[in-house]
Amino acid sequence: MEPKTLQFNKNEDAYRLLLSRYRQMREQIQLGGGKKQIEKIKKQHKLTARERIAYLIDRGTSFLELGLFAGYDMYAEAGGCPAGGVVAGIGYVSGRQCVMVANDMTVKAGAWFPITAKKHLRMQEIAMQNHLPIIYLVDSAGVFLPMQDEVFPDKEHFGRVFYNNARMSAMGIPQIAAVMGSCVAGGAYLPVMSDELLMVRGNGSMFLAGPYLVKAAIGEEADAEALGGADMHSSISGTADARFDSEEACLDHIRQLMGLMAKPQDAGLAHVSPAPPRKNPEEIYGMIPDDPTRPYDMQEIIDRIVDDSAFIPYKADYGKTLICGYAHIEGWAVGIVANQRMPVRTRQGELQMGGVIYHDSADKAARFVMLCNQKKLPIIFLQDVTGFMVGTRSEQAGIIKNGAKLVNAVANSIVPKITIIVGNSFGAGNYAMCGRAYDPRFIFAWPSARIAVMGGQQAAETLLQIEISTRKKKGEQLTPEEEKQLLDEITRKYTEQMTPHYAAARLWVDEIIDPLDTRMYIREALHAANQAPITENFHTGVFQV
Repeated sequence: MEPKTLQFNKNEDAYRLLLSRYRQMREQIQLGGGKKQIEKIKKQHKLTARERIAYLIDRGTSFLELGLFAGYDMYAEAGGCPAGGVVAGIGYVSGRQCVMVANDMTVKAGAWFPITAKKHLRMQEIAMQNHLPIIYLVDSAGVFLPMQDEVFPDKEHFGRVFYNNARMSAMGIPQIAAVMGSCVAGGAYLPVMSDELLMVRGNGSMFLAGPYLVKAAIGEEADAEALGGADMHSSISGTADARFDSEEACLDHIRQLMGLMAKPQDAGLAHVSPAPPRKNPEEIYGMIPDDPTRPYDMQEIIDRIVDDSAFIPYKADYGKTLICGYAHIEGWAVGIVANQRMPVRTRQGELQMGGVIYHDSADKAARFVMLCNQKKLPIIFLQDVTGFMVGTRSEQAGIIKNGAKLVNAVANSIVPKITIIVGNSFGAGNYAMCGRAYDPRFIFAWPSARIAVMGGQQAAETLLQIEISTRKKKGEQLTPEEEKQLLDEITRKYTEQMTPHYAAARLWVDEIIDPLDTRMYIREALHAANQAPITENFHTGVFQV
């Protein structure tokens, strides 16, 4: 689409409005438990979780927050859990890129909700996949007891955090924990199982059971300091490695420890001097249609993301509904697999719908993914997919067979994969284009993303027919007005579940990002990925040829 046409301007206005809404949502989430709770901890001479991270990271650098929308619009009956009750992401400390996880004590005293555990585990997964050091800034009252059955016993619950502590230590991934507030019950194992354990005097405490529980359990009366204060753990139990009189002094010590770490062995990913795109990235706003069913040229989006707007296509005249090719992003050499949203015509004259994966597209992309693994090139997936093509012709052409090839290649890929959900992400297309289930190192969504098993209209009409059939079996007959009302309600609910904030709340994506920040997020993701050497060989196993 040519810039500054009427449709371009309409798209741009709609996208900027969408971004504005998400900025407002972000600002609200970043208040955590609210201004009153922030004032309360200030009286205790404590920094907020965000202030602790801001103090810790290197001056002149920024903190790449992940999982900000975790828990959004969830747990209303419990008063909500902004950002999952924990601030987390990637930043630089003493020049070393690392993962940072800080309990937000303004949210239910830092208690662990189900989404809190999931977010902790995701941050540990990022650290393990990319061999990044991880820093825990601990200030938590432990498991949120009203939801203990959803936090405590299962494989992906609270206890898995400590399992990961042990595994990371064995992998040689540095872990530093600073106890800056409460650290109670099972949560006490997280800092103790880290490589370095620091405590702040006065506010920091760590014990398996607090004074009230000790009194109830064994009749002993003891204060928090005697049970688990910084002085006790540093001079009597020997559990803490060092104690500090202020949070700032503790954070300064973390910087010193990070400065002692050796430079990691890297993956050897190709990197050259970066160059900005020649085509203006801000024009992306006007190129993404306000109506997600309308076509647009994904190649124009790619040209505004890659260095110098230079792209080397792979099999450009074959399988045109998937764009494959090579480029540099912020200097990093990458392979790109992207859904083409424009309708395309084959050499045989067949018109193929944009955003749909056809048999030839799947075949091409599967081979391209294999080539990227051969070259040790990270792969960037740009998703705007409505699914695989269906129908007699498609089935006879081998859509299942070729689709399985692509899924196989993506699943077995050993190079870093980064996924950006630009628009639609429907059905098996989500899988083939490296959705969350296929272990991308990072997965981000633009505000225009829509994630679901199928499009909203098709899903709503299907669900309506199921509901009508169920009621007929009960002898109930809906009037046309009742059918419309039911369809509207189903559509509203289903559409809400397709939004990027619904996905981000459940950590199906790591973050919702401004399209103009895409290059920066990919840069930091690839810098992280380059710190984990590629030690496996690429194998696809058996598939239909």
